Amino acid sequence: MGSLSLYSEEALVNHAFNGIAYTPAATLYLALSTADPLDDASGLTEPATGGYARAAIAFSAAAARAVVQSGVTTFPQATAAWGTITHYAIMDAATGGNVLAHGAFTAAFSPVSGNTPSVADRQVQISINASVGAGFTDYLVHALLDLMFNNAAYTSPATYVALTTATVADADTTITEMTGTGYARVLIDANGGTSPTWTLASGSGVISNADAVDIGPPTADDWGLLTSMAIMDAATGGNILAYDNDNVVDQTPTSADTISFAAGDIDISLT
Repeated sequence: MGSLSLYSEEALVNHAFNGIAYTPAATLYLALSTADPLDDASGLTEPATGGYARAAIAFSAAAARAVVQSGVTTFPQATAAWGTITHYAIMDAATGGNVLAHGAFTAAFSPVSGNTPSVADRQVQISINASVGAGFTDYLVHALLDLMFNNAAYTSPATYVALTTATVADADTTITEMTGTGYARVLIDANGGTSPTWTLASGSGVISNADAVDIGPPTADDWGLLTSMAIMDAATGGNILAYDNDNVVDQTPTSADTISFAAGDIDISLT
């Protein structure tokens, strides 16, 4: 399966967590490459002669944390050899533009003059890995994939840190949230400018809390056992965007305790 480029990873985490809206392209294009394009797009090597041009490509709705090519993608007839094609890239423009995703073909092929190359239905698939202990939920993954690859609306949400008394999984739609006197989710402003905020280290694909996030303290010993944390898109209810079961110390907060995440403690990235 293909994977997202660094450009896409940064654009999508900024859209989901930092209020920096991503505007999808109306048409996506499949580019052929004689080398691995790499996450930073530096390896993209398209045929330079022989009538080569990128071909428009469409995708099915996101499911199982992936989008899949919908229909055969056909290129112009070659008027000269295109070289040995080993990889592909999904582009947001017919020429130039940005690499959104890339991957390797199952078998290399070498178009020559007179060939009309095509890529069969469902050969190109772009996926976001399932989470192991921490990561993005299926809800958010599907929303982001459909935004970028199907031009489906997904408005940048506000984001809140919540604490849970049970672990969270990719497919979950609700959390077992802490309750008790003095407990409330903490807003991390989606649009910046209000502490606490998110920040993205350019070139890293990782977004982090720029300021400390403090929850509590309890005004009574009734919060229960802290097991995990989640990022939600509403002050109450709402959708789970991301979660972490592994890096939260299990504890039972008591009066005068504050659950605190220091600046930089909450790291979020797409892979």
